[in-house]
Amino acid sequence: MRKGAKAAIVGSVLAVMVGGAGYGAFNIVNALSGGGGGDSGADGGPAPVRTGPPSASEVKDTTTKFFAAWEKGEAATAADLTNNAQKAEPLLTSYGESAHITQVKITPGAAAGNSVPYTVRATVSYGGKSKPLDYKSELTVVRGVTTGKALVDWQPSVVHPELKDMDDTLVTGEASAPPIEAVDRDGNVLTKEKYPSLGPILDELRSKYGDRAGGTAGIELAIRHATPDTADTPLLTLAKGKAGKLPTTLSAGVQAAAEKAVKKYAESSVVAVKPSTGEVLAVANNRADGWNAAFLGEVAPGSTMKIISAATLIDTGLTTANGPAPCPPTAVSESQTFHNIKNMPPNENATLSESFARSCNTAFVKFADEVKVDSLTNEARDRFGIGLDWKTGIPSFDGSVPASGGPDTAANLIGQGQVQMNPLNMASVTATAMTGAFRQPVIVPRSLDDRELAHARGLSASTVAQLRAMMNRTATSGTAAGVMSRLSGRIGAKTGSAEVDGQTKSNSWFTGYRDDVSAAAMVQDGGHGVDASGPIVAEVLRAG
Repeated sequence: MRKGAKAAIVGSVLAVMVGGAGYGAFNIVNALSGGGGGDSGADGGPAPVRTGPPSASEVKDTTTKFFAAWEKGEAATAADLTNNAQKAEPLLTSYGESAHITQVKITPGAAAGNSVPYTVRATVSYGGKSKPLDYKSELTVVRGVTTGKALVDWQPSVVHPELKDMDDTLVTGEASAPPIEAVDRDGNVLTKEKYPSLGPILDELRSKYGDRAGGTAGIELAIRHATPDTADTPLLTLAKGKAGKLPTTLSAGVQAAAEKAVKKYAESSVVAVKPSTGEVLAVANNRADGWNAAFLGEVAPGSTMKIISAATLIDTGLTTANGPAPCPPTAVSESQTFHNIKNMPPNENATLSESFARSCNTAFVKFADEVKVDSLTNEARDRFGIGLDWKTGIPSFDGSVPASGGPDTAANLIGQGQVQMNPLNMASVTATAMTGAFRQPVIVPRSLDDRELAHARGLSASTVAQLRAMMNRTATSGTAAGVMSRLSGRIGAKTGSAEVDGQTKSNSWFTGYRDDVSAAAMVQDGGHGVDASGPIVAEVLRAG
């Protein structure tokens, strides 16, 4: 069961930052899996295919047969009672074979329409070790599109609630890596029970550094993920291994604040970084899919991107913080018309500082014809380290600012178009803007494995002074003042909202700094930056 693991970028993601499957997906494929001969009508021909929701008796009959086949280990029979036998059978087979789960007893609860909750009690046995397994899950019965039969709507969570991906499977055996005792920068033990967001992150750290930390592997039931270079997710320990101590850069206090902050907003993620060192102080996610979007997300950052855009305009000599950056009602680039947020008064005499603090889109779009196609790309890479293959210690996406040209040149300047970021990237961007030096973020000390970190030349003292002045103005009297103005110390911020196809509301973005802490957050469907992400970042900065 042991396997190698690399700290690699994990997969690609959907445009709305969903890692794996989209929310609310209703799988009705393979309805023919219900199989069997059809009933005959009164005239000897085939009976009409039933339509509409399954009846209560159909729900009961289907679930009774499905549970009975599952209990007996008859994977093919159980799979044929689902609407996706091709995916169901391998997972149900692994339940008894590679996962070594036996003595299965399933107790259904009261049905709520076509949804049925149930409790699973079983035994996991391996290498002379056995332990009881007890959990709850839920399934839904749907009408097969072609057959009209009542079928279990197949989702991996039918087998276990922690299973998310259609191709994930269950295994029991020697753990893929020894356990770790992760500790924060002050020696405090970090557990997923106390800090739930760290669950997948601790799994990744264990996968990469378990052997190096000096522990010994135990025996466990785990989810083996189909996505390459993704750590196993332990579900049950049959025999404990010896945990090795693993130092991290995290701060238990800041992590606790981040966990508390994201709980208030669904589909939210936040990262906090120490600008003077690049050390990650906290990473938290509150997502239905349990995915580490804070490190792996690839979505448009909205107007938080204007930090890099403003630096580009300054460093290419197009304007300065106190130089002109008019804010008209609309701006046209490559035949595409861009607008500001509703009710923003125009100001043809605005400076870059004012347009930045008000988050005026048209002020930046007006420069699209003057910047070179690759100016923003070069600034992001060479000054801010974006896209330079960061080696944080766990898989991460390191940002992307392509030289796309056409109308995307203007869109990229305001954080739309082809620009892709996540909270880790924007927390780092803010740290670079504040200090002038790009320090690649890390979640474990570099000394642990002597890995090569990314390097960028950073910003001049003049550009830093201008960026900090603009971000401070935004935090004290601009779009971020509502959540930042009450914080003490040296502060700065930038708000953002990013429109995403298929969403009724924009994604909420916010990044800011206070003294030697920078943080960035994103809330999917959260609206304006100050509405959702802003309070998250402010709470984290207050703790830092």
